[in-house]
Amino acid sequence: MRSSPGSPAAGADLDCPIALHPLVYLEEGDEVTVGRVDTDSYAVFPADGAELVRGLADGLTPRQAAEAYERAHGESVDIADLIAGLEELGFVRTGEDPAPPPAPVRWQRLGRAVFSLPAWVCYLLVTVLWIAETIRTPDLAPRPTNVFFSPYFTVVALVLFVGQFPLILVHEGFHALAGRRLGLPTRLRISTRLIFIVLETSLDGLVAVPRRRRYLPILAGMLADTVLAAALTLTADATRLPGGALSGLGRLCLAFAYATLLRLAWQAFLHLRTDLYVLLSTVLGLRDLHATAQGVLRNAVRRRTGRPLLDESAWHEADRRAARWYAWLIVVGYAFSLAVFVSGVLPAGARFVTGTLDRFNGRVPLGQFLDSTVFFALTVLQLGAVAVLAVRERRRRKAAVAPLPPALG
Repeated sequence: MRSSPGSPAAGADLDCPIALHPLVYLEEGDEVTVGRVDTDSYAVFPADGAELVRGLADGLTPRQAAEAYERAHGESVDIADLIAGLEELGFVRTGEDPAPPPAPVRWQRLGRAVFSLPAWVCYLLVTVLWIAETIRTPDLAPRPTNVFFSPYFTVVALVLFVGQFPLILVHEGFHALAGRRLGLPTRLRISTRLIFIVLETSLDGLVAVPRRRRYLPILAGMLADTVLAAALTLTADATRLPGGALSGLGRLCLAFAYATLLRLAWQAFLHLRTDLYVLLSTVLGLRDLHATAQGVLRNAVRRRTGRPLLDESAWHEADRRAARWYAWLIVVGYAFSLAVFVSGVLPAGARFVTGTLDRFNGRVPLGQFLDSTVFFALTVLQLGAVAVLAVRERRRRKAAVAPLPPALG
């Protein structure tokens, strides 16, 4: 945060108080997270640095704050450098107007209702009934064949693709409402994971919330998926035909329930920085466990192959300690994701592929041939859209000044 002679900080009047926006402070060990909730701008300061910022916020002039720091710690501080850093973070107010009142967070009351005690009782009741009914009635159990609620592949692909978005919005909406319940602003963005298009809820403000209050916003999406899968399965059971067979609506509900459970299993893919990864990092108070663990694995390989080791000086000490065992969880995550793919995705994908190829042999009705042709075109279009989003995401990350906290999705 060194200031150049031409920067505003370099020419600042050290005997004039600095006007700062309302800031929040969260102390965690020897570090303090300081930030603006209204703009989601945060930075981690050492305790003495946060003390300086508090002094400036309380009305001390930069010179007075620097002198107080020197008396307390026995060493001088580059106060102009600190002010330049505060300006870069957007903490310093410009102009003589008073600070505007914080904008109210919308949907806060709804967030409190969604996670109230009566709501939790309903979630628990639905989940228990789902488990009991699935055990009692085996045809409700999740299986890859549940995807094929229609003999037409195009119908299956389009309905599942379009129908997933409301369900994903419920997942992300639970994240957002759990954050807004705490008074935090939230944002939704489109991203990619592997070959899939996903929605993500940005909850950067969680870094300024006490750790124990972060757990619900992190896990809220998984709660939503569990309740959705339960409700869809119970709906399928409740809409059976008079003879006991599943209705068309019931087969559709089971298809969506199966897709929802796949998303729930996805959260165990720790190498993709899922909700469970964010939870683990939060519980342990870590910075960037994933990148550190990847570095540990790469260095383990480099030691065996005699190649130069990666520089470890920038790794946070807490991340370094946790990475020794988390590195192996990454390997387990890859193995689990492969198992889910082989048992839960590949059978359905193989049926799509073999069924499409069989219909291209020229000896099927025109309707089935057109169905497979449209399905093939839609598949290519989706993969192309994923490729475009992946390139755009990579460019965005390269252009970013600093890494963002893991997003929830």
